[in-house]
Amino acid sequence: MSAHHPAHRSRTGRILSRALAGALLVAILVVGGTAIRVWQVARADDRQPVDIVVVLGAAQYHGKPSDILEARLEQALGLYEDGLTDYIVTVGGRKAGDAYTEAQAGKNWLVENGVPRDKIVDVDVGSDTLGSMQAVSDLADQRRWDSALIVSDPWHSLRARTMANDMGLDAWASPARSGPVVQTREIQMKYIVRETGALLFYRLTHAPAELNGDGLG
Repeated sequence: MSAHHPAHRSRTGRILSRALAGALLVAILVVGGTAIRVWQVARADDRQPVDIVVVLGAAQYHGKPSDILEARLEQALGLYEDGLTDYIVTVGGRKAGDAYTEAQAGKNWLVENGVPRDKIVDVDVGSDTLGSMQAVSDLADQRRWDSALIVSDPWHSLRARTMANDMGLDAWASPARSGPVVQTREIQMKYIVRETGALLFYRLTHAPAELNGDGLG
């Protein structure tokens, strides 16, 4: 009996090692595959005619959009001017002490740049992407809008598009290609890593990742 135990333990150890190695390989493939999809969607622009263009919120300062938000607004303006939509939806709430919401700051910028005020709907809720997409989905249900182009930063586009599709919209991404988050390879890699983790977290929990401060929550 005693001579049998070491071999049994060795066999069990090998099985456990193989199981751990297999689990590690699966994890690497899942994470790596997700990162590649984040990168692929970031490089694509699926512009096409839609019911609405949705501009995801980012920081604003006393009504003036931050560089990140302005890059998104410029992208949305181009889509509108190209005739791909009749309506632009700006989203995003306010932080404590702010006089303007992100959505209001976005709407005002678009009006100043030639978009008729009645062609812009500001949705003044949402402190993260999931909350914003839920509010947009509710609005789309009320207005009978079915399709959307999501405008955000390149690295954020896959997660935002995934959330919009999960909420019943036919959604595509048209990322903003200017602004601080696309300036250097180091910054780009940082956001790819963050968005890979945030997307996996969302797929597991269907909860926001709470990446606050840069409009990527």
